[in-house]
Amino acid sequence: MPEETDTALKVPAVPAGQAAVEQSLVDTVVASFDQTEDPRLKQLMQSLTRHLHNFIREVRLTEEEWNAGIAFLTAAGHITDDSRQEFILLSDVLGASMQTIAVNNQAHGNATEATVFGPFFVSDAPEIPLGGDIAGGAAGQPCWVEGTVTDTGGHPVPGARIEVWEADEDGFYDVQYADDRIAGRAHLFADEEGKYAFWGLTPTPYPIPHDGPVGKMLEATGRSPVRASHLHFMVTAEGLRTLVTHIFVEGDPQIDVGDSVFGVKESLIKRFEPQAPGTPTPDGRNLSGGWARTRFDIVLAPAGA
Repeated sequence: MPEETDTALKVPAVPAGQAAVEQSLVDTVVASFDQTEDPRLKQLMQSLTRHLHNFIREVRLTEEEWNAGIAFLTAAGHITDDSRQEFILLSDVLGASMQTIAVNNQAHGNATEATVFGPFFVSDAPEIPLGGDIAGGAAGQPCWVEGTVTDTGGHPVPGARIEVWEADEDGFYDVQYADDRIAGRAHLFADEEGKYAFWGLTPTPYPIPHDGPVGKMLEATGRSPVRASHLHFMVTAEGLRTLVTHIFVEGDPQIDVGDSVFGVKESLIKRFEPQAPGTPTPDGRNLSGGWARTRFDIVLAPAGA
C-alpha cells in the first residue's frame, strides 16, 4: 500500500447539527455585506467570506493553527517596509500572483505573455538612452539586449516606454542593499521604428528573500526559494495593454527544477548567446572579458483585450 500523503488526510465526518450551526454562521456573515453600495466590493467580500469559511470547515482548522496563521501574517507585516513587500512575496510563492496575471492577461493573438511583477520594482528608475547601460555598477557579466516593440498586427510602437530591472550576479537587487544605490534598473523608449537596445547583466539564479516568514514557510514545506534566472520588463504604450513580464535564460537548470514563484513560460525562455573576450560589441563598447547577447521582440495586445 502506498504511504498516505498529507493531502489524503481524512477529516472526521461532521454531524448534521454541527454542520447546520456552521452554515448558519456563514450565511449570517455573508448577509452582513448585503447593504454594501458598491456591487463589486459586495461581490468580493461575500465571495471571500464563503471561501474563507469553507476552508476553515474543510480542514477543521484548530485554534492553535488559527493563532499560528495570525502570527505568520503579523510577522509578514512587521518585516514589510518601503524596500521589501513580504505580502507580495507570499502571493508569489502561493501562485496567487500568477493566477491573477492569468485572469487579467488572457492570450490575445501573438501578444507576449505576461508573468509576475515581483516585489522589487521601483517607479522612479533613471532614464537611459537607446544602447545605454542599466547596470549602474552592479556586478555581473555584461549582456546586450535588443528587440522591437510592435502591436499584434506587426506595426511598430514608437516611443513605447520600457522599464527593465534585475538582480546582480550575487542575487541581490539594488534595494536590498543599505547604501541607497540605484543599479540594475532603468527605463528607456523605443525609437521611431519600435526598436530598442540596452546593456544589462546576464541573469543568474537567486533565492527570493527567505529570512522572514515566507522563507520559514517554504522551509517547513520542503520548497526551494530559488528563482530561475530572469530579466524583468514592463512595457507601456498608449492604446495598448501594459505588459509586465520577464525573459528567462535557456539552459538554466533551475527552469527544470522549478521557479519558486511559478513565473516561467516557455515562450519567455530566450537564448543568451555567450560571446568570447574580444568579440566586437554591437555599439563598439570596449570590453575586456566575455559578454552575452539576447533578443526579445515584444508584442503588445490592444488595451482592454
